Amino acid sequence: MGVSSRVVLVTGAAGGIGSAISRALIGAGHDVVAVDRDAASLVRLGTISAHIYPLVADLIEVAACHDVVAAAAKRFGRIDAVINNAGIGVSSLRPDAEANLPRIEELTAEIWDRFFATNVRAAMLVTQAALPHMRGFGRIINITTSFRTMLRVLPYGATKSALESMSAIWSTELKDRGITANVLIPGGPTDTPFISDGAGWDRARMLRPQIMGPPACWLISDEAADYTGQRIIAANWDAGLPGREAAAKAGRAIGWPELGADAVWLRG
Repeated sequence: MGVSSRVVLVTGAAGGIGSAISRALIGAGHDVVAVDRDAASLVRLGTISAHIYPLVADLIEVAACHDVVAAAAKRFGRIDAVINNAGIGVSSLRPDAEANLPRIEELTAEIWDRFFATNVRAAMLVTQAALPHMRGFGRIINITTSFRTMLRVLPYGATKSALESMSAIWSTELKDRGITANVLIPGGPTDTPFISDGAGWDRARMLRPQIMGPPACWLISDEAADYTGQRIIAANWDAGLPGREAAAKAGRAIGWPELGADAVWLRG
């Protein structure tokens, strides 16, 4: 695959999945603008390579979304890709929430707004701010979740459903500008602090966050220039195959478009 060095802005970069993706990108020769609100973890990540530019920011703040993009563009002169990984899950509500799912009675307006501001609005604002800095080459990768989770877990699943919808729309809207938009998911529970020990799940059976690295790197590559509007399940990525074959095996169209035929107004 193409190995041109790119400038990649990764949000939630110091967490389990974000760190794994950032390390893989560095290994592939890219510069990573690593954004996270956890300053201590971001410092540790920044020590692994001079090609990591760490930025401490809480993207729940509107101004922070614009500020990190401005800082990245000032440092590198361009932004080639954005990986929207920053997010919060239901373990932030209570330690056992992954196993004993939140009920509607638990949800407040403040909780709902915080989840959507972090998991949805931040992705929109960061992407929007980055687009002018993508000059003839652009990649947007949104980290969502399994369809099963979207149908079972509030408010987290609802936020990821929204991000899935945004991804499908962006893939069409931005196609003529040389910018692709794709979704990347692990494919199941992943062994990161995102899932609290209070869930009581066997971490040995969880997916490793490192599986996200190879497909993320391929999506950044020159070979993936015409690959857009797709969601890749990292657990199904076969590193022994050429990138395009691995993507065909692990991917499908974003948002289950076949369900769109149910819209009555399209008939006749």
